[in-house]
Amino acid sequence: MSDSFDSYVRSARLYFESAGKRPSAYVHTYGCQQNVSDGEKLKGILAAMGYEFTSDTADADLILLNTCAVRENAEDKVFGNVGALKKLKEHNRSLIIAVGGCMTQQRHIADKLRASFPLVDIIFGTNAARELPRLIYEKLTQNTGGTYLDGGEEISEDIPVLREDKIKAYVPIMYGCNNFCTYCIVPYVRKRERSRLPKAVYDEVKELIADGYKEIMLLGQNVNSYGKEHGVSFAALLKMLDDIDGEYKLTFMTSHPKDCTHELIDTIADSRHIEHHIHLPVQCGSDRILKAMNRNYTVESYTALAEYAKARIPDLSLTTDIIVGFPGETYEDFSKTLELMKKIRFDMAYTFIYSRREGTKAALLPDPVSDKEKGAWMRELLEVQGEIGLQNYQRYIGGTFEVLCSGRDKNKPEYLTGHSRQSIITRFTGPDDCIGKFVKVKITGAMPWAVEGELIQ
Repeated sequence: MSDSFDSYVRSARLYFESAGKRPSAYVHTYGCQQNVSDGEKLKGILAAMGYEFTSDTADADLILLNTCAVRENAEDKVFGNVGALKKLKEHNRSLIIAVGGCMTQQRHIADKLRASFPLVDIIFGTNAARELPRLIYEKLTQNTGGTYLDGGEEISEDIPVLREDKIKAYVPIMYGCNNFCTYCIVPYVRKRERSRLPKAVYDEVKELIADGYKEIMLLGQNVNSYGKEHGVSFAALLKMLDDIDGEYKLTFMTSHPKDCTHELIDTIADSRHIEHHIHLPVQCGSDRILKAMNRNYTVESYTALAEYAKARIPDLSLTTDIIVGFPGETYEDFSKTLELMKKIRFDMAYTFIYSRREGTKAALLPDPVSDKEKGAWMRELLEVQGEIGLQNYQRYIGGTFEVLCSGRDKNKPEYLTGHSRQSIITRFTGPDDCIGKFVKVKITGAMPWAVEGELIQ
């Protein structure tokens, strides 16, 4: 840790020790895997300062909300949850409330929080985690709140991490994004691309495998553009990590089609540990809309890439993201998306109705199609993908998957659940001692989003 960071961490711990108390923190993270990873670092910092953790806001001395800015409803939910804390603050005047993450990195959101929610003591941005110990200590000792959004873009390798999962570990390999898709706020809240050094990633992954983690998920807004400043491609990094001995699998999220190379696909095909799954967001099947989105590929180039990947990796699971109702999209454009889906036959598609984000170029475009019409398009798309997904998964019936069992199914606890090497959700009956292990499962049934099977003893 740097001197100032370490000094405030140590000072906070001494403050609590002198007060004869072990304070409790409630931390809630919204959004994507990158946010979850950020949340693990925030919890690591708080633990180093002397906090223990509670799942009940009523028991907390500190409440920290780690926010997401990708969709407007996520922001609305945060505002609602912050407002609900008012009674707790009235009951406990020493309660510290902190709000950070992607949402607060937007200046207009930070200003709204400060103006409309005076109960919020600390507001900090995505790159300001190192400032958190100072902001909390100053609140404790001087009763001064703070807003800190300009944390710089330097990558910190010394922030402690408190991992929430004992089977799967998130490992960011890069931060930020240079793509500036016209619908996306991420480049503005997470800044420009910067990659961790290959050795730092390698050492962390090797240590995690030695500690018994079975899945290592590499994270980046666009992992395919990793390492440009270091002269090491993402494929080269994967090869390095795949050579580490142990029983584990490597996964990654997420890929941009314009940077997905044959070298990367070949690396996956020839690997020992890399999952046979690529999440490759296409967003739309119309070249006109792709250009308006600033995606920098065409339907033809995307299709050629998908076909190469499927030929090179016969059991590949290919999933995607699709946005319905982008400003200016017509039903003819939308129909081309349906045609593309039928041609490529994605195993799963994560689908979204376009959500306007203030500060993006798309927010300035005319958007004449009604929400009702967009909803009808979405239902049509879901019906098409549901049929494709079911047919795709039915081809595995009678075969065998190696599954990393992650636990009991939340909705049907009589089943265990996990993901195959193709990242396909697989549920099956079996004893709890399967959890955290790779097990063999014979597939007996299929759904549009998962498969079922029987444990092979």
